[in-house]
Amino acid sequence: MTDFTMETGADGVAVITWDLPGKSMNVMSLAGFALLSDLVDQALADETVKGIVITSGKKDFAGGMDLNVIAEMREGGAEAVFEGVMRMHCVLRKIELAGMDPKTKKGGKPIAAALPGTALGIGLELPLSTHRIFAADNPRAKIGLPEIMVGIFPGAGGTTRLVRKLGAMGAAPFLLEGKLSDPKAARAAGLIDEVVPGDELLSRAKDWVLSAKEADLVKPWDAKGYKIPGGAPYHPAGFMTFVGASAMVHGKTQGVYPAAKALLQAVYEGALVPFDTALRIEARNFTSVLLNPSSSAMIRSLFINKEALEKGANRPAVEDQKVTKLGVLGAGMMGAGIAYVAANAGIEVVLIDATQEAADRGRAHAEGILDKGVKRGRVTAEKKAEVLSRITATTDYAALSGVDLIVEAVFEDPKVKAEVTRKAEAAAGERAVFATNTSTLPITGLASASARPERFIGIHFFSPVDRMMLVEIIRGKKTGDVAVAKALDFVRQIRKTPIVVNDARFFYANRCIIPYINEGVRMVAEGVEPALIENAAKLVGMPLGPLQLVDETSIELGVKIAKATKAAMGADYPDEAVDKVLFWMADQGRLGRKNNAGFYAYSDKGERGDLWEGLARKYPLDKMQPSLADVQHRLLFAQVLEAVRALEEGVLTDIREGDVGAILGWGFAPWSGGPFSWLDILGAARAVEICRGLTAQFGHRFETPALLRELAERGETFYARFGQGAKAA
Repeated sequence: MTDFTMETGADGVAVITWDLPGKSMNVMSLAGFALLSDLVDQALADETVKGIVITSGKKDFAGGMDLNVIAEMREGGAEAVFEGVMRMHCVLRKIELAGMDPKTKKGGKPIAAALPGTALGIGLELPLSTHRIFAADNPRAKIGLPEIMVGIFPGAGGTTRLVRKLGAMGAAPFLLEGKLSDPKAARAAGLIDEVVPGDELLSRAKDWVLSAKEADLVKPWDAKGYKIPGGAPYHPAGFMTFVGASAMVHGKTQGVYPAAKALLQAVYEGALVPFDTALRIEARNFTSVLLNPSSSAMIRSLFINKEALEKGANRPAVEDQKVTKLGVLGAGMMGAGIAYVAANAGIEVVLIDATQEAADRGRAHAEGILDKGVKRGRVTAEKKAEVLSRITATTDYAALSGVDLIVEAVFEDPKVKAEVTRKAEAAAGERAVFATNTSTLPITGLASASARPERFIGIHFFSPVDRMMLVEIIRGKKTGDVAVAKALDFVRQIRKTPIVVNDARFFYANRCIIPYINEGVRMVAEGVEPALIENAAKLVGMPLGPLQLVDETSIELGVKIAKATKAAMGADYPDEAVDKVLFWMADQGRLGRKNNAGFYAYSDKGERGDLWEGLARKYPLDKMQPSLADVQHRLLFAQVLEAVRALEEGVLTDIREGDVGAILGWGFAPWSGGPFSWLDILGAARAVEICRGLTAQFGHRFETPALLRELAERGETFYARFGQGAKAA
């Protein structure tokens, strides 16, 4: 079998079917492009063929370009990438012109695309080169160009065609935000032409091909007198559009995402020249982005590594551990969120709390999430009823009989956790795996309450559970492979991304994010302008500044964690300077967003305003403010050095998990590809140099880890040594 096959019926319509062998979703390769080109040539040359329909043999049309192929293209350098992209343009341009005379635009054969389901990336760029796009009325299908989300942009003509089809303003959400639409919304936006019943998809496309006139084949941009919708850059209306687009892009990306800037440049310059020249400009900018270390790192972390982890790269070799019935202990926000995502994935859930009222509130939380989906048209009333029917809210532990996984999400109190562990294990039986959802408490200690510590594991969900994609799985000292596999298989069922780490206080994610918050708070105490701290973080790609982040997670929670950590560490506790600020804030009744008073001021409706003016009275600003770069180095190195130490100590065993976990877990500068990718971009030698300066000025928390020094001395990178999940030891 091959990627594409062609069959011509008695009606004279050649149907080219995309059906990649052995894959559930079509993805395009360079070989696939070459085969498609050959089949199109054959159909155009065959006098008996009246037209072409390009469709899929799978339930979806295509998931995009194989990014592994794109990664390989980089190895040939700029010339190889540019030539490879231009070959793609030539194939799609051949489809678009369809054999017509280049001057008269006559004599071509109609070509339609028939999309049975999802069409992403090249899966939409290919249809955009055809003369009419039909999509099945499939509300679950997604249509769009999401490349910007992994550090590149639509480089196979999607950028140029969509701007010429919709105008710069109309195309912006699909190009700059990677917006995805269902078929009806895509039709309304102008991405596709017709939405038809699924069982009529192919026949309707064929009917159009057989009835199409020569004028139907000429794209607007190939017609005489074409003007770009909304105006070209030097048109008065277009000028305002492009000025606004530049400001919007910089405002959203803070200038740290090269793909967004390159895309905007391709759109602007491309709008000034003929279509074929615009395609060359698009290819040139795409090549520049693909060879940028930032884009390379984003592709590796957000596509290749993320996909590998989701497919079980570090899963123990044990039999399938699919979860059919789940017990959730604790129906608060976290427990209710876990119950919802499990029920939504088709798992039967028993949700237990101390009172029936509390258990019912947890089920109501799940209902509230579904109601929002119904309101937005993403969830049907039938789907809502089906999901809720899977959640049993109760106080009776006997209902846990038959569960194969229990997730405990009660208060962060070892005594409370120990009590519910014993009760749940007794009710569930010996085959159940017990998982504790904790963000700070060591798993090995909590497992001492278990009768079966080999089936006891940590699963750290991030809040809000329904939106956060990362799940941190923590092995205790006695945790067995079956428990790890069970946790990984469960995370895969609920369609989230897992990382597996070994047991230690704060595990991996909180171990790295707490120093980031603490460094920001330290600077406040030192008299650094709070706005400088917050903006320095955002300008380097962090989604939230450290002060806003502690407001969001709760200053009260920060105080509780600080007290517990100090009690555990004793004389080794390093954060007294931070505690003075946090404890003072708590004493002022400023607990964060939860009570509309924190480092920021809030309105009565909870809307965040400016930084609280009381900070300056308590901590006057120093006359000599640090540079932007110095503040950014402190904030970034506070995080990445902990990531390196976690790898050194064996808490983190795979740098792929370190990078993916950092981006998905706390939003570490996605443009960098994660802490280890960023250190590789920076270079170990430069990182050591910066650490020396920070250590001399601010203390031992910035001392260079031995592993980082070793890489600097040898001229190595993290990915060269540990890229396939090799251990640091």
